[in-house]
Amino acid sequence: MGTKFYGRVWVLAGASFMALLPAVARAQAQPSQAVQTISPSDKADGAKAHPALVEEFGGAMAGFQANYVKSVGQNIAVQSGLGNARTDFTVTLLNSSVNNAFAVPGGYIYVTRELVGLMNNEAELAGVLGHEVGHVAAQHQKKRQSAAQTNTILGVLGSVLAGAVLGKSAAGNLIQKGLLQGSQLLTLSYSRGQETEADNLGVAYLRKAGYDPRAMSTVLQSLANENALEARIQGSSTAVPTWASTHPADGPRVAAALRQAGPEARGVTNRDKFLNGINGIMWGDDPKQGVVEGRTFTHPEWRVAFAAPQGFYLVNGTRAVAISGQSGKGKLSTGAYGGNMESYINAAFATLDQQGQAAIRPASLQRTTVNGIPATYGVAQATTSNGQVDVEVFAYELNPTSAVHFVTIVPSGNGDVFNAMFGSMHRISDGEAAAIRPRKVAVLTVKRGDTLQSLASRMAYSDNQMDRFLVLNGLTSASALIPGQKIKLVTY
Repeated sequence: MGTKFYGRVWVLAGASFMALLPAVARAQAQPSQAVQTISPSDKADGAKAHPALVEEFGGAMAGFQANYVKSVGQNIAVQSGLGNARTDFTVTLLNSSVNNAFAVPGGYIYVTRELVGLMNNEAELAGVLGHEVGHVAAQHQKKRQSAAQTNTILGVLGSVLAGAVLGKSAAGNLIQKGLLQGSQLLTLSYSRGQETEADNLGVAYLRKAGYDPRAMSTVLQSLANENALEARIQGSSTAVPTWASTHPADGPRVAAALRQAGPEARGVTNRDKFLNGINGIMWGDDPKQGVVEGRTFTHPEWRVAFAAPQGFYLVNGTRAVAISGQSGKGKLSTGAYGGNMESYINAAFATLDQQGQAAIRPASLQRTTVNGIPATYGVAQATTSNGQVDVEVFAYELNPTSAVHFVTIVPSGNGDVFNAMFGSMHRISDGEAAAIRPRKVAVLTVKRGDTLQSLASRMAYSDNQMDRFLVLNGLTSASALIPGQKIKLVTY
């Protein structure tokens, strides 16, 4: 989490700024039929929203990896039949460890480095980007603008917590699942029919471009496997939400995409070209945004760390880290701080206010010290559709000009759920901060004598090395390695 706004979740999201954007001219569901161009007004509005969207997802990446992703995206966009698609679509590789891809009207397509790193060939990349192009061509965003308006007003992540506090069902469901970014709130407004249409359009675009159309099903399978692995690692009984979380990348969706490809499906995958194109891409959290390791979050630039309660999991982002469990939800973030802790805490509570609702404010503030860090906290009560809840802001002064704070929500009477977490906040040394290094995807060539076990043991993790290796490469425990074959490892 940087001073602006992860997670190993994959969500097909719309933009927080969708309410500002009129939809593109209607395209027919079948790409072979006549379609119109993206209008100048849509392009202008998309360009207006683009900078804030990029900031929300950690910034745009540059260099050969970004250029490669852009070229694949623009090539697949041509298959949509939208006039001037190669030049009218803007494809951005985002510096985010969220497994995510989304689009906004005006021809703006986004994919995160984490999602690209999980893929195994160029056809899969083209399939995901084609799915997003399909949403634009089929004008799906227009049908979601009313939901986007609500999410734009509520703002990033505060809307999730506000929804949980004030009983908004969609946001309440999202906080139950630990989602982060404001734009991800729009995920749930895609209907199953729209997602199926986008999948089918993506498959059709793959076929027209000469790719193996089965790539849509294989990338969905990889995401289902990743989703299940992360859920198990986090100790969750249900999977962390995935791309198109209204209907995750489960067996039926994988099978449907495979059926759409057809029994005679053939085409190129460009596996080696893809792996060469993404070699060295960052994997997992960017240390500048803080890193999650199990239940521990460490921010090397802020020089602090904390541990979530047992049974809770953390999902990191460029603006906040979410804390989610069955008995409570919360986030850690920062804000403008000028030395007045009362004003700082009141500003944090204000992010939860909604039009027509009473302001949520604590009756009083308490001052304390946590592991030598000056801290102040306040608790307020609110009524939700599920009963009374306690909302707490617990803030720490890191220095005279910077502070961080938790916002937590628990059922009334369960206020001690997060006490250990509040008390775990502590400073880290310069040496501890320097020891936090970014991970990357390294592409290697299998040598004679290499085995699944010997390669998996080189993964830059202390746990679940084999499972992580298999999911990363789309392999199973029965897969055979062939000398000369390229594989991916996560290394430092």
